[in-house]
Amino acid sequence: MDVAVFWVLAVLAVVCGVMVFRFDSMARATFSLLASLLCVGGLVVLLGLDYLGIVIVLMMTIEMAIMAVFMVMYMMNPAGLMPMTMIHNKKGAAVVCGLVFALLAAGILLAPWPARRGKAPADPTMDLGMSLMGPQMLTMMTLGMALFATIVATVVLATRRGRYDRFGDDLRARRADDPVRGGVGR
Repeated sequence: MDVAVFWVLAVLAVVCGVMVFRFDSMARATFSLLASLLCVGGLVVLLGLDYLGIVIVLMMTIEMAIMAVFMVMYMMNPAGLMPMTMIHNKKGAAVVCGLVFALLAAGILLAPWPARRGKAPADPTMDLGMSLMGPQMLTMMTLGMALFATIVATVVLATRRGRYDRFGDDLRARRADDPVRGGVGR
């Protein structure tokens, strides 16, 4: 059963990754990339690294959602749904991708992989976390909170007016007092 789930997730990850470059919409490409990365997170969970897999799923879901929101807010193409191409210099990109794939595949097949020594750890997730973070866990948690505060502050500072400015102090105005061309309100 695990082998079948592995291959289904692996094929879905590759197909969704390819579809990122086939879609003509930035929004569809974003959600295709999300689907691909969710499959990768599922593969990591399947390999026994539950914590890392869940972190990948959560991180990629939040990242892609933020990316989609910012696309809607800041792109000239509202909602990213108008046709466009995700590929520039198609022939050059295809050659580079083919060469990189061949190089990586050759490295995988030709590398002298070491034989396992000793037995598997009782908790591979804990060992992975310690080897990745080690004594820097507090630093990384603090950095994560600082980044989150930066994102919140950026959104707050980017919004000139709030709902009270638009609909009045009691929020009972029939129409929003939004600026129109020339900076003069209605």
